Amino acid sequence: MKIGIIGAGHIGGTLTRRFTEAGHDVWVANSRDPATLSDLARETGAHAVWAREAARSGEVVIVTIPQAAIPDLPDDLFEGVRDDVVVVDTGNYYPRQRDGRIEAIEEGMTESRWVSEQLGRPVVKAFNNIYAAHLMSHGRPKEDPDRIALPVAGDDESDKAIVMKLIDELGFDSVDAGGLDESWKQQPETPVYGSDLDAEGVRQALDEASPERKPAFTATEDSPGSLADPV
Repeated sequence: MKIGIIGAGHIGGTLTRRFTEAGHDVWVANSRDPATLSDLARETGAHAVWAREAARSGEVVIVTIPQAAIPDLPDDLFEGVRDDVVVVDTGNYYPRQRDGRIEAIEEGMTESRWVSEQLGRPVVKAFNNIYAAHLMSHGRPKEDPDRIALPVAGDDESDKAIVMKLIDELGFDSVDAGGLDESWKQQPETPVYGSDLDAEGVRQALDEASPERKPAFTATEDSPGSLADPV
């Protein structure tokens, strides 16, 4: 499969490595010149490109950048991209640590619904609740009793099925977490976030989630600070 990845940080770099290892053809972009990704391209065989090319090269396009950077993406990022291209959002909203105040999210819109509105495309939320190091190393064969699961939320069942198949290829089970407006169940500080649970554990954690955003992930008048010194 052809996969575009916009963002080459912890999650984007890890997915580039994992998907190329699995035999997929990957186009990866960051916010700078593609030449800055030459090491990653040499290591993995991925194509280092601009964001617009990554969006136009994939059957699946994964957007994995800070929430605050989403509005800075090109306005025509998905112009001319086929409707059947699946767009995945891996992001989390860290208002005190990185992103500052995003009013619509503070007022109750789910993080990925906001991303979808910014991009002008339906999105599937996935890969946001697992640490990058675990995404790299914790994949297991189907029969392994230690295989963990990832939640997947989205409004289009066929899009979710494609993402779930890719997750399976990486060595994880997946759990349907409902529509995009239910994706708050996998946001930071919910029971499933960073949990490394099996499929039944993920289902239980989703059921136990509370829609109330925790104070640590709610903006203050001084937001943002930094990951080391949140405000």
